[in-house]
Amino acid sequence: MTIGQTVGYTRVSTLDQNTARQLDGVVLDKVFTDKASGKDTDRPQLTACIDYVREGDTLVIHSMDRLARSLRDLLQVVDDLSGRGVNVQFVKERLTFTANDADPCAVLMMQVMGAVAEFERSLILGRQREGIAIAKAEGKYKGRRPSLSDDQAREVVDRLASGESAAALAREFGVNRSTIYNVRDRVFASVNQAVSA
Repeated sequence: MTIGQTVGYTRVSTLDQNTARQLDGVVLDKVFTDKASGKDTDRPQLTACIDYVREGDTLVIHSMDRLARSLRDLLQVVDDLSGRGVNVQFVKERLTFTANDADPCAVLMMQVMGAVAEFERSLILGRQREGIAIAKAEGKYKGRRPSLSDDQAREVVDRLASGESAAALAREFGVNRSTIYNVRDRVFASVNQAVSA
């Protein structure tokens, strides 16, 4: 097997989080970074990273939860990479999976740690849902504040209807393009509801 590159993959959940500490001190030839929630399956940089690495390369990731949000996905990605001759190293867990030479103890540790992480996420989400339900019942939970005011929403819909692009409006209002489309859909839904009432 040839000695290849050392490639890093980092992921943060929000745009303002810093990825610098994830692989601080690790010498890397190339780094791929996604700024997306772990539950988001659309991670273009992870896809690009997996496509980029070749036999003999080592992929370095801060921790297992940065790579995958479910045990099944974690095992699939590591199996795919090691099967292609790529070493996979998790810094926080101090686990390395050598290409085509799976250490049974390392595999067991990955399965246990991945399952525990998935279980913890389920517990957190469950507690969050319970807390929201209790707050709603007590009238304390109002939901997330809308990104755009009612006046801004009407302006966005009017400007979309006049032919302006969603991307330009998103930049101007400081929101994602999906927010622009959601506002448009919400306004149309309320208009349709009013008409049919």
